[in-house]
Amino acid sequence: MAKKYTTKHEVAYYECDINQTMTFPSMLGVAVKTSEEQSDKLGRGSDFVASFGLTWVITNYQMTITRLPKVGEIVDVTTQALEYNKYFCYRNFWFHDQDGNELVLIESVFVLMDLENRKMSSVVEEIITPYESEKIKKIKRAPKIEKIAQGEVVPYRVRFYDIDSNQHVNNAIYFNWMIDVLGYEFLTTHEPIDVNIRFDKEVEYGSMIDSHYEILELETHVETRHEIKIGDLLCCEAAIQWKKK
Repeated sequence: MAKKYTTKHEVAYYECDINQTMTFPSMLGVAVKTSEEQSDKLGRGSDFVASFGLTWVITNYQMTITRLPKVGEIVDVTTQALEYNKYFCYRNFWFHDQDGNELVLIESVFVLMDLENRKMSSVVEEIITPYESEKIKKIKRAPKIEKIAQGEVVPYRVRFYDIDSNQHVNNAIYFNWMIDVLGYEFLTTHEPIDVNIRFDKEVEYGSMIDSHYEILELETHVETRHEIKIGDLLCCEAAIQWKKK
C-alpha cells in the first residue's frame, strides 16, 4: 500500500478570507507543502527530481468539501501518492479536524515535465518507487467540465508574485482569478462544496489573461463555470458547486 504522510497545521488569519475560512490558494499551498515534506523524507525532493532534468506539475484537482478549515483551527493534513501509470501520478490529500472528521478531500493528478522543452515526460521509476504507489494501466479521467454558454469576462495582468520557481503561474493563483470575479455578495453568501479544475497551458509573467465565468442557479445548488484564457487559448477551466449559507 502507498505510504501516507500526515502533518499538523494551524490555520493562520492570513490564510483565510473575510468569512474566516481558508482560501483555495492557502489550502492548496499547505497540501503541496505536505507532499514536498513527504518527498524530502523519502529522498525524492525537488533537487533529486531536477537531477533528471524534470519537475513536478499538477494538471488536475478535484475537491470534495464538507467544510473549509477555519482561522485558528488545527488540522491534520494527510497525503498519499496512491497510483501511477506511464504518464500520470494520482495523489490524494485529506484535511481532518482534531476529532478526526474529514473536512476536505483533494484528488490531484501530477505529471513530470521536462525543464528544457517544457513537455510532459514519462514517469521515472527511480523517482516514484519509494512512495510504494500502485502501478496501473488505466488513465483516470475527471468529470467533464461544461463550456460557458453565456458568461462575463474580467481581464487580469500576470504579476511577478504570481510566478513560482517553475517560471510559470502557480496553480493556486488561478483560483484568485476565478473566485474574485464572483463578487463580495456571492462569496459571503455561498460556500463551496465541490471543485473540478483542469490546467491546460502554462501562463507566463506579463501575460494578459481573461477570466470568463458564468453563474448557474440549479435546483439543488449553484454552479459557477470558469475559463482562464489568453486570447482564444484556453489555459485553465473549472466547475465549482456551491451551497447557500
